Amino acid sequence: MSHAFIVRAANWKLDESAIALVRRAVFIDEQGVPEALEWEAEDVQCHWFVAVGLDQSLIGIVRLTGAGRIGRMAVLPAWRRRGVGRALLAAALTKARDLGFAQVHLSAQTHAIGFYARHGFIAQGPEYPDAGIPHRSMSFEFRETG
Repeated sequence: MSHAFIVRAANWKLDESAIALVRRAVFIDEQGVPEALEWEAEDVQCHWFVAVGLDQSLIGIVRLTGAGRIGRMAVLPAWRRRGVGRALLAAALTKARDLGFAQVHLSAQTHAIGFYARHGFIAQGPEYPDAGIPHRSMSFEFRETG
């Protein structure tokens, strides 16, 4: 399998079903998140980014809400540890900066805290369960450049 992929902004109308397939594979099937907790009305208003393999299939996703929350980061198992998550996170952070957010927040599964920390996120508060999975809140502050 080639390691080549691109990250692009999603078009919700065109990409919704492919995004749903990745969410179902990772969150519902792999991690056991109850289906009722996975789908949210705000999905349609979010800024979504997708990682696409050379065959045009979606291999990873992430969203940025209007409130500056990054979430629903998911990469298909065969593509993990190949820079897909890093590229998706960078796209979401760039969009957040472009929208004028001073900081962004996310709820990290505890196994992913190190990943986010390596990209400048700071863990805050105690661990808590979300859909039966341990999480911690994390935030990222944009630094002024110049």
